[in-house]
Amino acid sequence: MQRSRRTDPYPWTWERPVGVMVAYFLGILYGFHTGRALANCIAGAGWSFTPDANLFTSIPGVLHGNAAAGISGLHHAAGRLLLWSCIVLVELLMVGGLSFALKMAFDRWGPNRVQGMASRNEAEALLGRTRLRKVSGVVRPDLYGKKGRIRG
Repeated sequence: MQRSRRTDPYPWTWERPVGVMVAYFLGILYGFHTGRALANCIAGAGWSFTPDANLFTSIPGVLHGNAAAGISGLHHAAGRLLLWSCIVLVELLMVGGLSFALKMAFDRWGPNRVQGMASRNEAEALLGRTRLRKVSGVVRPDLYGKKGRIRG
């Protein structure tokens, strides 16, 4: 296919990998806060997500087991065990989902992608039943004569 011969006018430099790493880090960060919000919701404090101003500054408090760190007016915050259980659960889901998305992106656009594959319609046109029936006399002349029927 011609697509494999095209050149990329913009080479792969440091910007794209750093962008992927920052996106991965932010996904992990938001998963951390989502786990805390889930723990607080289960504990009966309601679904309360951290304000944008406290996204980074509330992390040390949460690491010490304070589920209300960075959230003002939160009563009945989750306990330490529930907090860590929810954070671990959400982080495992986030890491799994982000890793799957990263693998799918590398399979689609990465350096080891499959190039030159035929589309489904192209494969059907070349290898489909109608094409095989048309050329059956050439493929199996012992079974299908010039008229395309089975000899007895």
